Amino acid sequence: MYSHIEEKMKKTINVLDEELASIRAGRANPKILDKIMVNYYGVPTPINQMANIMVPEARIIAIQPWDASQLKEIEKEIQKSDIGINPSNDGKVIRLVFPELTEERRKELVKEIKKIAEDTKVAIRNARRDGIEEFRAKEKNNEITEDDLRDSEEKIQKLTDKYISEIDSRADAKEKEVMSV
Repeated sequence: MYSHIEEKMKKTINVLDEELASIRAGRANPKILDKIMVNYYGVPTPINQMANIMVPEARIIAIQPWDASQLKEIEKEIQKSDIGINPSNDGKVIRLVFPELTEERRKELVKEIKKIAEDTKVAIRNARRDGIEEFRAKEKNNEITEDDLRDSEEKIQKLTDKYISEIDSRADAKEKEVMSV
């Protein structure tokens, strides 16, 4: 009965996880490349589908394309992206060296994390509102009783509280990661 509401909330949490993974916290994380598409013979293709992506050291990502002719194309797309790192190309491998984060940049990242978390909470609350409206409509059409409606509202609120606290704990963990690197 509530599974579709919870499913919406789970999907919202998955989006949060993807957003948080794409924020670089001083350590090399290959996930920051996920949104970069490269024109591979006329088809926009994610880098991870056309190259080996390795993390040989904590602050370095190495990208080795399976097709060496795509090296320049990959390098060009990384430069155009908003990750803020200049790739170095040795003819076989592209290296991304992540600089140490400044205190100012860490604070900016924390603000970004808080904004992403707040946007996610809004999405969870919207799912709650939609679920409650659905049950109110059922009560209005005499499909359920007032007591059933009250129970449904309580259960939906408990789901909402559960996912809001998950958002808080994931955002806190990411903030700690950003501030401690």
